Amino acid sequence: MSTAISPTTPEDHGLLRFLTCGSVDDGKSTLIGRLLYDSKALLADTLSSIEKTSQKRGLTSVDLSLLTDGLQAEREQGITIDVAYRYFSTGTRKYIIADAPGHEQYTRNMVTAASTANLAIILVDARKGVLTQTRRHSILAHLVGIPHLVVAINKMDLVGYSREVFEKIMADYLEFAKKRGIEDVHFIPLSALNGDMVVERGDALDWYLGATLLEILESAPLAHSEHTEPLRFPVQYVCRPQDAANLALHDYRGFMGQVESGTVRAGDAVTVLPSGLTTTVRAVQLGGADIDAAFTEQSVALLLDDDIDISRGDMIAARDAAPHARKEIEAIVCWFAEWPLDRARTYLIRHTTREVKARLTHIVHKLDVNTLERLPAEKLVMNDIARVHFKLAQPVFADPYTDNRSTGAFIVIDESNNNTVGAGMIKQPA
Repeated sequence: MSTAISPTTPEDHGLLRFLTCGSVDDGKSTLIGRLLYDSKALLADTLSSIEKTSQKRGLTSVDLSLLTDGLQAEREQGITIDVAYRYFSTGTRKYIIADAPGHEQYTRNMVTAASTANLAIILVDARKGVLTQTRRHSILAHLVGIPHLVVAINKMDLVGYSREVFEKIMADYLEFAKKRGIEDVHFIPLSALNGDMVVERGDALDWYLGATLLEILESAPLAHSEHTEPLRFPVQYVCRPQDAANLALHDYRGFMGQVESGTVRAGDAVTVLPSGLTTTVRAVQLGGADIDAAFTEQSVALLLDDDIDISRGDMIAARDAAPHARKEIEAIVCWFAEWPLDRARTYLIRHTTREVKARLTHIVHKLDVNTLERLPAEKLVMNDIARVHFKLAQPVFADPYTDNRSTGAFIVIDESNNNTVGAGMIKQPA
């Protein structure tokens, strides 16, 4: 089993989005609280607030789970329902943490949290071992393309910090992971309550010679670094300043948006979709000033050599590696809405900056996330995950999700109320 995350040779520092998930009461929220607390990422007033709340509960120590369990219903039940996001920095790297709910009925929340994560921490209670929800969240993390998994075997203090318990759970998980094709898994024993192997090593796990959790996070690869991705630049806005007194602005036409993948420089040959016309990038600008290059997730304006009719929803892509224009897509969809997916209705699919009308043609199969069994289905209800086929009114410029998570993903919108009712991951055409 690969362990590409190296604690001694960090590839780069920068933003890392990661997810914590697992079964109920495995200690996800406490782990995040400990991570923030021990890395000195808490403001004094925040710490004071949770200390007061802990005292009201009759606790003798600070309940670190309160840092993420922000909803009143969650605090009353002592569980996490919604996805809680926290932001912190260690000085060398910035982080966005998503704490996903543990209950099966909140599968849609977990999928939402996982959609932008580059690493997932799967928590396992050392007393209980690998449970159904552990396997479910591992499968979902794998399904949505999270490239790196860390299995954190928590509550080691409650099993006497036993090495045998750790190794037994690790063997059980590896057996399951092999069957499901899950790779790149790193294992770590820890106690979120006491702080062992979270930020500090502590003294109780001296038999474990690997990295602490924070060291693993500090050295995790950046997003989009797993394989080379060609330029994908969906146009969000066409900038045409209207200033008659300034002749320099009269002919200015900048195509603004975010680089979803790849790199773009002045002089690069590009293709514009849907027209299929080719041209060359004349300049890349940030804040009105020319820059040498723009990289993934950077918002810039592109100026082109040729006067091409381009509007919002079009895409500028690498000339030798442009995506396919698709009027039919097959995708794995997670249904969010409380009302079922209806074949008779028209939906909107929002893919990058492009929005098109779509109709469901058929459901290929529904997926049992516990067993990965493929089941026949006539409809999808909330939290269902299925492989479906949509027919579109206009094309989208998409890559398979396994090749590019940015241009391989979309959301489904209900036209009647503008609610997001589903999220999808585009599959390779058969």
